[in-house]
Amino acid sequence: MKHKFLIHTDGGARGNPGPAAAGVVIDALQQVQGKATAEWKKEYGEYLGEVTNNEAEYRAVILALKKLKHLVGGNKAKDSSVEFHVDSELLAKQLNGEYKIKDKNIQNLFLEIWNLKTDFGEVAFRHILRDKNTEADRIVNQILDVETNKLL
Repeated sequence: MKHKFLIHTDGGARGNPGPAAAGVVIDALQQVQGKATAEWKKEYGEYLGEVTNNEAEYRAVILALKKLKHLVGGNKAKDSSVEFHVDSELLAKQLNGEYKIKDKNIQNLFLEIWNLKTDFGEVAFRHILRDKNTEADRIVNQILDVETNKLL
């Protein structure tokens, strides 16, 4: 794989379900003297409306895969290795095939991710602690602060 990307995603809902948002941070990595360093970084966020927290987590991954393919194009995507860092252990285990998915909405989102993954060489999901996902979490909360203030 010539191209490597590290993506942090987060989804959050205030209430479950409730107003929700997705946050994405994409780092393009390059090897410099055997060490991966960021070549460039992009941040994205999206208001999702009223959904559950789990749906928001899945929609953040979908947003990230779509944005990355748009950024790099189809040929570069096929030759890319993508590692997701997510603070939802459930999402990581479901997307890695360790847990079954019973919720119909989540099954549909899983299928969408599965189809989007085929555009890339390799895609992996790693669970990380919430305090290691602060940038994606910040984006989610900024969007929710703006959107919930509109409702007041």
